[in-house]
Amino acid sequence: MDKDRQVWLLEELQKSLRRQAELARLGKVAEVEALALQTRGIIEEIGSAGLFRLAQYRQQLDVVQGLYRDLRLILGNQMDEIRRELSRIRKGRQAVGVYRESIRIKEG
Repeated sequence: MDKDRQVWLLEELQKSLRRQAELARLGKVAEVEALALQTRGIIEEIGSAGLFRLAQYRQQLDVVQGLYRDLRLILGNQMDEIRRELSRIRKGRQAVGVYRESIRIKEG
């Protein structure tokens, strides 16, 4: 693989991770997933070429690891928000159930 291809692959991976983080911040998780699937071929090519094992690409590896870590944090925060919202919904449904049961008892 020529050097231009190697550089292009690494730049595309970084762009993809940045875009995924941007989409994740906007709550567009389905788009993050779609972009990750599109990027799979790039990741496989980088892996099969062993680019991150080459000393000349150590800095890019550090950048990619940082971007991936950021993306995981953003997605983790999104999941926490979803869990909190689901908890609020469950509590609301339980309250409605209690009210409904209370009305039945009074009517019965």
